[in-house]
Amino acid sequence: MTQKNYNLEFETISVRGASGGDKTTGAISYPIYQSATFKHPELNKSTGYDYSRTSNPTREEVEKTLNLLEGGLGALAFSTGVAAITACIHLFKPGDHIIISEDLYGGTFRLFNDIYSIYGIKSSFIDTSDINKVKNEILENTKCIFIETPSNPLMRVSDISLISNICKNKNLILIVDNTFLTPYFQKPLLLGADIVVHSGTKFLGGHNDVLAGFIVSNNENILKKLKVIQNSTGATLSSFDSWLILRGLKTLHIRLEKSQENAIVLANYLKGNKNIEKVYYVGLEDHIGYKVNSLQSTGFGSMISFRVKNKDIISKILKELKVIAFAESLGGVETLITYPHTQTHSEIPKGLKDKLGVDENLLRISVGIENINDLIKDLERVLED
Repeated sequence: MTQKNYNLEFETISVRGASGGDKTTGAISYPIYQSATFKHPELNKSTGYDYSRTSNPTREEVEKTLNLLEGGLGALAFSTGVAAITACIHLFKPGDHIIISEDLYGGTFRLFNDIYSIYGIKSSFIDTSDINKVKNEILENTKCIFIETPSNPLMRVSDISLISNICKNKNLILIVDNTFLTPYFQKPLLLGADIVVHSGTKFLGGHNDVLAGFIVSNNENILKKLKVIQNSTGATLSSFDSWLILRGLKTLHIRLEKSQENAIVLANYLKGNKNIEKVYYVGLEDHIGYKVNSLQSTGFGSMISFRVKNKDIISKILKELKVIAFAESLGGVETLITYPHTQTHSEIPKGLKDKLGVDENLLRISVGIENINDLIKDLERVLED
């Protein structure tokens, strides 16, 4: 599963892919191998492919490409982001304890808290941006720390290197959800993580037209286990969806730079608006995680959350925005606004939502690549009329 970079830069790998096109035909766009099964030349001989759940050339191409971008030893592609996280959970057994960021995607919370808790896998949800809380939560049966950084939706920043040191001293696995920043802005494996997970649906695909998930690791033993889990549980990425991710990766760096540029302007506009109580964006210098994020990442991304002073204007905002779309998900070229309280984080118990501040005053924006003036005017119209 090991590949070499051949000294190509990130942007070049994104555009070319791991193979630089199809070697057989010369096709620049890597082919979609839309086949469930593969013919064998004769007994005990194979082309290297048998059945697409086990391996498919198009899926392998996107796995190899993302692996190069993350700097790992291997990658695995899944049908969704939660399918990738599910595969990671299968590394553990009943009685094992996992420490998890308390501020994270509601679907991830549901997986650990509702689905796998009945199989005896225990979880603690804490503020992983506080290193002392991380240390104090480790038990004799703790096997893993799972973090989102920046977190969803309050943009908390956890120190990957510090948590990695703790994990290495305690023989724990460190899993980092890198969906928000992608390997273009942040490389958790180089900071000491063992596993990186992505919802490829988001920035990697980038066009709100595909569901995908990925795992990348720099540990051969973990990769071997995960490959068996991937093949056995079967939630693999289809060949067509693999091709869509390959297409999205070609413009990843350009999209992220533009959306971040827009996000910085938008965050400052919101910060100065009289109807906004607080803005959560790691690119603002007064953000509590700004320094740590600047040390471990090369960018801030394009995710912004903000709290309005009066919750009564929420319905007006969501109804009357014309350019910004009221929709779940994030990371596409279109700017989307989400209401975490009833959408992405509806599964989180009220007590935890209240503690975090994921309440009826909070909105989240995934900033796209439109003209920034149109985005600002759209918000001005609903916030300042």
